[in-house]
Amino acid sequence: MWSRMGLYRWLHNELVPEARKSGISVTNWIIISLVLASFLFLALETEPTLLAIPEWKMVFDWFNVAVVIIFAVEYVLRVAIAGLRPEYAGFVGRLRYITRFYSIADLLAFLPELIVMVVGGGIPLIALRVFRLFRLIKIARFVPAFDVLGAAMKRAGTQLLTTLAMALALVYVAAVLLYFIEGVGQGREEFGSIPRAIWWSIATLTTVGYGDIYPVTTLGRIAASVIAIAGIGVVALPAGVFASAFSDELRERQLQKLQDRVEAAEAQAGAAPEESSA
Repeated sequence: MWSRMGLYRWLHNELVPEARKSGISVTNWIIISLVLASFLFLALETEPTLLAIPEWKMVFDWFNVAVVIIFAVEYVLRVAIAGLRPEYAGFVGRLRYITRFYSIADLLAFLPELIVMVVGGGIPLIALRVFRLFRLIKIARFVPAFDVLGAAMKRAGTQLLTTLAMALALVYVAAVLLYFIEGVGQGREEFGSIPRAIWWSIATLTTVGYGDIYPVTTLGRIAASVIAIAGIGVVALPAGVFASAFSDELRERQLQKLQDRVEAAEAQAGAAPEESSA
């Protein structure tokens, strides 16, 4: 029979990716499979022809109930074993754990649907399907690339906010210009207000260009051309900033891994003479 602490350590090794030196545990592979299956079922549940078949509807309902229960149990177990790590030990440590980004995502992945299943309340389950998108974050904890992505965003946070502010300012200035040129000057309903002109400004500056709204005056087309050219740089600037931060983060992690290997090799080489002399 396993002791309670032995069971907790086994669960910790199964559920916490950092507890394993390499690879993904069987339990976490099951969780990943359930997440992917839930997205497949989410897509199939929107097909009216399948919902019209009682057998398929029953399969959808039972699958969703099973997934919600499994994810609820998983969440409780993760909170229970979190105390094995010193930073999450005790009541305050548990509170620190459940307020983590991944823990909140785990909770939102099942709690809204679970509440409706238990107490009802007249809220259709279909309205809560959007919360299933949080299940994608459950997979993110097993993919190192997502950690690199998050670290890169933190590294370039100030620069990204600066470029975002520049983009928003340009969107507003472009909308105001076209409002006065096309809306006030020509009385065009499409540019009849600044909020309406903002839709055109966003579509133009992001180089989408739907073509549903466009200037017809010469001055308006000149202004739109200048704005469109400026939009190319504004859209490309955040991408360049983020790509640079992502590359720097990858390089630092690779150097850290190399340094760890060198230190481990030096430690092993230093321990060998001591063993031979003994």
